[in-house]
Amino acid sequence: MARHAGRGWYGRMIGAAIGVTAVTAAASVWTAQAGQGVDAPAASARHTAPKVVAVSPVIAHSSDGGAHAVNITIDDGPDPTWTPQVLQVLRENGVKATFCMVGPEAQAHPDLVKQVVAAGHRLCDHTVSHDTGMDHKAESYQSQQILDAERQITEASGGVRPMYYRAPGGAFTPYSRQLAASHGMRPLGWNVDSKDFERPGTDVIVSTVKSELANGPTLLFHDAGGDRSQTVAALRTLLPWLKQQGYGFGFPVR
Repeated sequence: MARHAGRGWYGRMIGAAIGVTAVTAAASVWTAQAGQGVDAPAASARHTAPKVVAVSPVIAHSSDGGAHAVNITIDDGPDPTWTPQVLQVLRENGVKATFCMVGPEAQAHPDLVKQVVAAGHRLCDHTVSHDTGMDHKAESYQSQQILDAERQITEASGGVRPMYYRAPGGAFTPYSRQLAASHGMRPLGWNVDSKDFERPGTDVIVSTVKSELANGPTLLFHDAGGDRSQTVAALRTLLPWLKQQGYGFGFPVR
């Protein structure tokens, strides 16, 4: 759920990059990693512990697909009703997305997490409790929220680690950005809030996205937190429309 709207909040959050130190991951990873353009195998795993590569702590908004590409990001799942429907729409349109998952939901639905990875989508850490006020909490609380969710998502996926960290409601802090980045998770913002969480109607969601596209390439949708039928319907309209307008699809920069 978005707390800060559009360019307003992320403009205030972007600052100079903070130095970070790479750390070693304890989790095993699949032989094929999500987001490399090849669907990950559904079962095979290798039992190695590769070194985590630290990434920039600056909040990402741009796309690795170039100047005329958009990033589809999906928050708050996985959900057994809506995530499969979102996956189906993405599959029908040949689009890859970034799924920002809440740790306990990933833990409760590991089959869905594995489906997301196997389809070539990327994972994002969206904390344990989805606390939009966590930027006012102690660093120990922020650490618990981020690292516990990272572990839960990695375990649910069968070993594929989140590549991004999105603070609920944009509640980033310098500490949380540095912590996530040191674990190889690029802080992830958004440019276009579809407002689908408010369930304003499919036509309103579509209109909002079209009118806000000039703000930047990263689009925010949800696959959990209530009835997401309007989101599914809006994606069925928007994805073909974006292609007709000449847009490509990418992932947020790392």
